[in-house]
Formats: sequence, C-alpha cells, structure tokens
Amino acid sequence: MQVYTTIAEVRQVQQAHRGTLGFVPTMGFLHEGHLTLVRAAKSENERVAVSIFVNPTQFGPQEDFARYPRALERDLNLLRESGVDWVFAPSVEHMYPDGFQTYVTVERISEGLEGARRPGHFRGVATVVAKLFNIVQPDRAYFGQKDAQQVAVIRRMVHDLALPLMVIAVPTVREPDGLAMSSRNTYLSPEQRAAAPVLYRALSAARARYEGGERSPEKLREAMRTVLTTEPLAVVDYVSAADNESLVELDAPSTRPILLSMAVFVGKTRLIDNLVLGQG
Repeated sequence: MQVYTTIAEVRQVQQAHRGTLGFVPTMGFLHEGHLTLVRAAKSENERVAVSIFVNPTQFGPQEDFARYPRALERDLNLLRESGVDWVFAPSVEHMYPDGFQTYVTVERISEGLEGARRPGHFRGVATVVAKLFNIVQPDRAYFGQKDAQQVAVIRRMVHDLALPLMVIAVPTVREPDGLAMSSRNTYLSPEQRAAAPVLYRALSAARARYEGGERSPEKLREAMRTVLTTEPLAVVDYVSAADNESLVELDAPSTRPILLSMAVFVGKTRLIDNLVLGQG
C-alpha cells in the first residue's frame, strides 16, 4: 500500500493505472464503519483508495477540530491489512494553501437539520469532497448512511455539477447495543457510553409506531422524544421526521420514505443517528 501526501503524487499514480477506482473519504481514527466502506469498495472496484484528512472548514469556531481524534499510523496499518491500494493523507496547508478562496455551496438540502445547527458545515464538506473527487477521480465514492444529510448534500453536488462518479451510501454500522459507530464515541466516559444507545432505542420506538400504522410525523417525533427523556444524561438538540429526498420537515402524513434523525448531547459529546422508514 502506498501513502501519498501531495496532489501531484496522486495525479501521477492515476495516470499510471487503469481499472475502476473505489474511493472512501475519511477523517481518520478509523473504526469498523470505515472498514465496512472499504470492503464495499473492494467488492465493486478493481482498486481502492482512501483519504485521511481532518477538514478544518467543516468545523465551527466552538467545535472539536483541535481535539478531533487522530491516529495516522494505526489507521494506515488497518488499511494495509484491509487491502487498500493507496492512501492520500495531505496536510491542511496542502489542501488549503495561502490565498485559497473558492468554496462549494449546496443550497436548500443543506439548510435544515445539521445545517441549521452547524452554520457553514456543509459548505466545508462540499468543498473538500469536491476537491478530493477532482484529485482522486474515482468511479465510485462510499459514505456511511449515519451521516444521512451529508450523503444527500454530496449526491446533490455530484448531480448538479455533472461529476463523473457514483455516490454509494452504505448502511450504518452499529455496536451490539445499537450505538452507531463514530470516531467521536471515544469522547464518551463509561457512564456516557452506557447512556448513548438511547438514540437507537428512540429511533426504534418510532419505527415500531410506523410499522404499527402510525403516519403522523409529529407522533413519530413524539415517540422519539419520549424515549430520549428516559435517559438523564441525554440532552436533545433536535429530533426530525423529514422527507427522505428533500429533507424538508414533514407536517403531514407522507407516502414517500421518511428520514427519522436526531442529534443528542451525551455529556459534551454530540451524537447523531437516523433511520429511513418506508424505503423499498
């Protein structure tokens, strides 16, 4: 497995090889969720590349960019064992050199949910992903469904800018107790870790109501809130029942798939999770 740190190196390796390329963009501190994306990419492509880059432009001023967990050598060993062909691990200065002033904004679909709570977040995501796509030039790119709005924003960007690749969403990978895997889970104390699965229990309660015939979006939100209130360490940022395509919050029953999602603070750690209802 080769590790590259410059755009010129990646461009050179791309010119020298043929065959489909699957790409997994990450911010590192890899876990089984990331490795599941790698396996999906390996199953559908002749070559697989991974990027490791903690992107400063998607973090707000009071967010955790400085303390976001990093473990590059550990990550590289995991990717080597997983059969990845090459890794792009650039510096911040290389991706955002002096004078950088071009950003990508995806409008309506980025404005609610996470976008409303984290101003500028999706501008940073869209910009770095667009730049990575331009550098790596993959045939397929793989993202986790846990970040549902991120997937929607990237798909919209790829469609609107006619970028020549497919965006593949891979189902959320969970711990045995239902907690969605996330690099930020490492912030949780043992007590907080025991409380964190309340997110999945809340989503599951709303799904059970839906499967029982409930179609009122407010009743589904109420089912999630009711479960979340049973956990003293959980502080709700938002719960949502939105159209799965537009991400517009629903105020009436819908025949289209519904995205249930939430953001919840457990201690100082902000966790997100989601489920899609009525799909397939």
